[in-house]
Amino acid sequence: MAQISCKDLCLGYESRRIIEDLSFEVHSGDYLCILGENGSGKTTLMRTLLGLHKPIAGAVELGDDLKQSEIGYLPQQTQVQRDFPASVEEIVLSGCGGRRGISPFYTKQDRQTALDAMERMDILPLKKRCYRELSGGQQQRVLLARALCATKKLLLLDEPVSGLDPRVSMDMYRSIYELNKEDGITVIMISHDINAAIRYASHILYIGKEIFFGRSDDFVSGDIARGLLTGGDGR
Repeated sequence: MAQISCKDLCLGYESRRIIEDLSFEVHSGDYLCILGENGSGKTTLMRTLLGLHKPIAGAVELGDDLKQSEIGYLPQQTQVQRDFPASVEEIVLSGCGGRRGISPFYTKQDRQTALDAMERMDILPLKKRCYRELSGGQQQRVLLARALCATKKLLLLDEPVSGLDPRVSMDMYRSIYELNKEDGITVIMISHDINAAIRYASHILYIGKEIFFGRSDDFVSGDIARGLLTGGDGR
C-alpha cells in the first residue's frame, strides 16, 4: 500500500488553478524528487501533502499506517528564521512537539530523540551554539535534524540546498540519500537541480506544460529531461 496517494489533484488559489489532474503514489522507501518551472506549484503541492493547503479537487490519502504528525518537514528558510536566537538543541528538540499532545514539557525520550538526531546529522558538538551564528550548511543540518525528530517514516524537503555552495550542497544531498537508503526513510524533495535529482532520486515528478511521474531512469530517457539537460535548469 502506498504511503501517500494523490488522486486527480487540482491545486490553486481561489479561481486560479496551478495544477490539474495530478495523480501519483509514493511507497515506503521511495525517494521522489519534484522538479518544475518557477510558479508551477511545487511548494503548493508539498503544502497540500502536509495538509496545510486544501485541494480544489481530488484527494491526498495517507496509507501504510502513516499519520500526518509523523511527517518530518524542512521548509525553505526566510531571513528572519536564519536569525532566530535559539540554541541548536532547542531548535532540534522543537521537532518533537507534534507527538507531545497537549503537554508543554519535553520528556526524557524527546531529549534522547533530539540527541540521536543531532548525532545522525553530525551536529552534536554544536548543540549549545546559537543557531543564528551557524553557517548556512550547518543551519540546514539543524533543520533536517529537527525534521528527523518528527519521523522515522517520511521527510518532505523544500529545496534543502537553496543558497548553499556546491560542496556543502553535495554533502547535504549525500546525507539525505543516506537517510533514505540506510535508515529507510521515504523522501519527497523539491529541487531545481536536475542532475542531483537524476543521481539520487528513485522517482521523478516533473510539473510543467507536460507532467511526468515515474522512475528516474525512464525520466532520463524521455523528451522532457533531454530538453532540460540541453537547454534548461530544471526549474
